[in-house]
Amino acid sequence: MAKVAVVGAGLMGVGIAHAFASSGHTVCLIDVSGEQLAKAQTTIAGILADGVRLGKVEQPAADAALARLTTLQSVTDGAAGADLLVETVSENLAIKIDVVKKAEAVMAPTGLLATNTSALSVTEIAAACVDPTRVIGMHFFNPVQKMKLVELVRGLATTDEAVAVCRDYVAQLGKTAIVVNETPGLTTSRMSAMAGNEAMWMLQEGAATAEDIDTALRLGFNHPMGPLELGDLTGWDTRLSVLHYLHATLGDKFRPCPLIIKMVKAGRYGRKVGWGVYRYENSVKVPGSGLKGTNL
Repeated sequence: MAKVAVVGAGLMGVGIAHAFASSGHTVCLIDVSGEQLAKAQTTIAGILADGVRLGKVEQPAADAALARLTTLQSVTDGAAGADLLVETVSENLAIKIDVVKKAEAVMAPTGLLATNTSALSVTEIAAACVDPTRVIGMHFFNPVQKMKLVELVRGLATTDEAVAVCRDYVAQLGKTAIVVNETPGLTTSRMSAMAGNEAMWMLQEGAATAEDIDTALRLGFNHPMGPLELGDLTGWDTRLSVLHYLHATLGDKFRPCPLIIKMVKAGRYGRKVGWGVYRYENSVKVPGSGLKGTNL
């Protein structure tokens, strides 16, 4: 099995590290914050414990997965000899380029560099590397332990071999891969960003309450989660960053709704801070707490 380095111990990094460790890979989770790494280990242990409690994972398998996980605060140390690196740092091109350049210098010669970006250019990230053929997009979905889809994104230089290897990794995780030729927003992020943005325009205009807009998508289209609930889960700061990029690259149809901008300026990012379109207590949505068009 491979040695996998995961950079970024946030929500996505934790889920990706758990997935690879659970499927038999040795995983090093890397983050500059020791506090964040400690929190991530506790979260992964909790996910495994829940799996045992629900009968989905045997206790020895959970213990083995946790034993395969280590943490470090240095990309250079954590990525040394890795067969695969998956970066999940913030949607900032300069930060992502810095990570992959450091990792490429110390990874296994045939190791692949994967970015979990939902909108930025894989080709542009790859261009900063000595060997851009090793770089691919590997876009997971939140929560990683439940979502079965992974978008594999071809940059301009990405080889067929890199795609094939990553397909195998995805299959080992028990997930399904689709291959996307690089385009702003890929497939899912582009559609999700548009749906979430339009839902916020409707909320701002007072077309319906937040609860009713979300219920319309859940029951009318069989979506597991409404677009405003999903925005709260993803984080409106992240969603706004994606919309700014899509607006710049694809035009006015992705112009961010002013309500999203207002909420981000107010620090109402969503579930991670306890307040977005809805209020949350212990990460659980408070019934009836959604914004209404009349109170904006």
